[in-house]
Amino acid sequence: MDTFSIAPPGGAAGAWAEPDAGRAAAGVLGLAGPAFVDVFARAGHAAFRRDLERLAAAAAAGRAHAPHVRAGWENLKQQLRLHHDLQEGALWPRVERAVAGHAPELGVVSELRSEYAGIGPLVVALDAALEDGGQGAGEVVAAVRALRAALEVHLRHEEAGVLALARRVLGPADWAGFAGDAVSACTSGGGGCGEGTVPWMVDGIAPLERSRFLTALPREVRELNRMRWEPRYRRRRLWSV
Repeated sequence: MDTFSIAPPGGAAGAWAEPDAGRAAAGVLGLAGPAFVDVFARAGHAAFRRDLERLAAAAAAGRAHAPHVRAGWENLKQQLRLHHDLQEGALWPRVERAVAGHAPELGVVSELRSEYAGIGPLVVALDAALEDGGQGAGEVVAAVRALRAALEVHLRHEEAGVLALARRVLGPADWAGFAGDAVSACTSGGGGCGEGTVPWMVDGIAPLERSRFLTALPREVRELNRMRWEPRYRRRRLWSV
């Protein structure tokens, strides 16, 4: 299987190590339960779709090679990897243990893994199209279209499949363990969560949806996002042409 490599966006790695970020990370444990997945999966999926729309528009206009568009693409790859790694490492195994011996339910997770394996080569192909300065806009547009279609199928299956299944079969201890693993991933040196992810999820969303998302977060996380993370994210000017 082809793979794609990504570097953490500027300032993301170790973001939770800032002063007061330990309290913010601990506060995330208060979201242990289906609400944790509901809040972050819904916002994350919307952000993936939004960024792919931005990339498609830039490609159609022949501006996919613009520096801030390329930076937006690098950030999108980073968020995709973080999203998948958290689910693969912390959520899907818990679902599999909860439905052990039930082939149809296990097949739901297996299908998602197969779909994600097919996304990697599409990311590699788009990278190659963007790196080849001699390629016309048509090649980049086609590569974006292919990735967008595959990721949309994957996100829909994730929403209707594993996430719905997780809400049915996981108990309080499973959700607490998942939340703890999520915090551990974000507090590790290369976790890249927090500063890189929260402002990305609320970038450009409607005021009501923004309020709902941020209100669901612990107060410490909201304050860090307002005072530090979102101002830094905005200065990066991702997707601007």
